[in-house]
Amino acid sequence: MAEKIALFAKIKLPEGCTFVKERKSVTVKGPKGELKKALPDSEIKIVQEGTTLNLSYNKTNKENKRKLFTTNAHIKNMIEGVINGFTYKLKICSGHFPMSVALKNNIIEIKNFIGEVVPRKLVIKEGADVKIDGDIITVQATDKEIAGQVAASIEKLTKRPGFDKRIFQDGIYIIDKNGKSV
Repeated sequence: MAEKIALFAKIKLPEGCTFVKERKSVTVKGPKGELKKALPDSEIKIVQEGTTLNLSYNKTNKENKRKLFTTNAHIKNMIEGVINGFTYKLKICSGHFPMSVALKNNIIEIKNFIGEVVPRKLVIKEGADVKIDGDIITVQATDKEIAGQVAASIEKLTKRPGFDKRIFQDGIYIIDKNGKSV
């Protein structure tokens, strides 16, 4: 008797992208690089038929459905990353004090933020490429999680708790997430 597949999802692989499934992880390779990620559950069946990936689960319940569609979303993000990459843009806003932002090796240094004497520093995660052009900071990475985390960490570096950001607007703010204005 044929086994009934309860949960099912499909992913179309674009040209120039290869997919490899190991026991508990998946690897996606493309023109921008290679990404590897652990699967949330080794019972998820991933079968490649030509340029299509079929993800399936035999057991039907809410937890398995969540795992299947989370894995589906992660694989789609990995494919998007190795094909196009992810780009976040941040704007440097300094109204009261002239803030200076510099990139030295793998460290972002913010001097004179709200008149502070000690500079604020952030070590950039490996895998992210950061560029400063005037008052715009660009963060690029093939991994969506790394790009988003680096952009959020830069924004958080100039956060002032207890102050209304509509009035005290000095800081660095995310203005663009992968081509979509925030």
